[in-house]
Amino acid sequence: MSQTTLSAGREQAIVRPSLNRLQRLSLVVAVVGLAAALAGALLDRQQFWQSYLLAYSFWLHIALGCLGVVMLHHLVGGRWSAMSRRLMESGAMTLPLMAVLFIPLLFGLTTLYPWTNESHVAESELLQHKTAYLNLPFFIGRVVVYFAIWLGLAYQLNRWSVEQDRTGEPGLARRMRRTSAVGMILYVLTVTFAAYDWLMSLEPEWFSSIYGLLILAGQATAALAVAVIGLRAMNHAQALSEERTQAFNHLGNLLLGFVMLWAYLAFSQFLIIWSANIPEEAIWYYHRSQGGWLGAGMVLIAVHFAVPMGLLLSRRVKRRGTVLAWLAALLLVARLVDLVWLIVPAFYPDELHLHWLDPVLVMAMGGGWLALFIRQWASKAPLPRHDPHLEGLMDSHLPTVAPQG
Repeated sequence: MSQTTLSAGREQAIVRPSLNRLQRLSLVVAVVGLAAALAGALLDRQQFWQSYLLAYSFWLHIALGCLGVVMLHHLVGGRWSAMSRRLMESGAMTLPLMAVLFIPLLFGLTTLYPWTNESHVAESELLQHKTAYLNLPFFIGRVVVYFAIWLGLAYQLNRWSVEQDRTGEPGLARRMRRTSAVGMILYVLTVTFAAYDWLMSLEPEWFSSIYGLLILAGQATAALAVAVIGLRAMNHAQALSEERTQAFNHLGNLLLGFVMLWAYLAFSQFLIIWSANIPEEAIWYYHRSQGGWLGAGMVLIAVHFAVPMGLLLSRRVKRRGTVLAWLAALLLVARLVDLVWLIVPAFYPDELHLHWLDPVLVMAMGGGWLALFIRQWASKAPLPRHDPHLEGLMDSHLPTVAPQG
């Protein structure tokens, strides 16, 4: 039996009981949260759709980020990314659930998006010029195209990955690399336009060409945070512990890079709009500087940039899995705060508004997402068995683990 198989089997045996408990807890949270959310929908249908969009955007954010990082691994990967590859594949394979969860949103489009209201469009000359793009049939058609591309990429890469585990065929790595090269282009384009469609068009008179890149940077940050937390969960096994220290260091460096990229893009967007001082553009920031939203923006700068950057500059922090995992959890919270800051002022521009349905739907949807994520993760070996980036490591860096029995 190969060293890779022994190591993977050992880790799976150690991690599986904790995963099973977490999966059961996630399902309980999903059921309880769903019941509370349905009660909230009966009380306030408009608020329900607003909270649903926020929760959906957050979990789709992570799933799409995982797909992007999987493709990044196949294009430029190394040992550090191979160790978190299973986590990212599992996250990408939650996209079928997210496709199903988008269907309810179709019934809330007229509540969420002003451009679906004919009288509102008639009052805005700017919106009248956008009707060729912002109309329901074309919007729904684009949704179908987005998910067809995302699901196709996730399914094909996952299928080849499982086959690589089983057969070790070298040609599969080349197929995944070639598919990821095309897939990365499609991923960037579809995520950018989906961000325009689902988030930016909440305030359809406003437009920013940087907006899609901001969402992409946020997705990558969220996916890498999940990779850190998952890798820390596996680190109870002794095998590969030293290499995982290096993996944490590399993931910390990437987190630092994307945190800085997000901050650069956010500041660039603000600076350009502030310098131009065009009312149709400046109003978006005006809405986010009134009634408590300015304070929320300051909190966002602190938890999404200042604190993470200060800590991630330390090599010691990046090499300590527990500390880095806590920082990754903070960044996931920061991603949620960012989405609140992007979405909620579109409905409540004059006051800081947080409704109890917001956290309830985040937890309800997250319970289902996490349960599926764990199921996908537990169904495969924690580490790819024939990944070319791990083969040399397995042969030369690992202590021999004697088979049991």
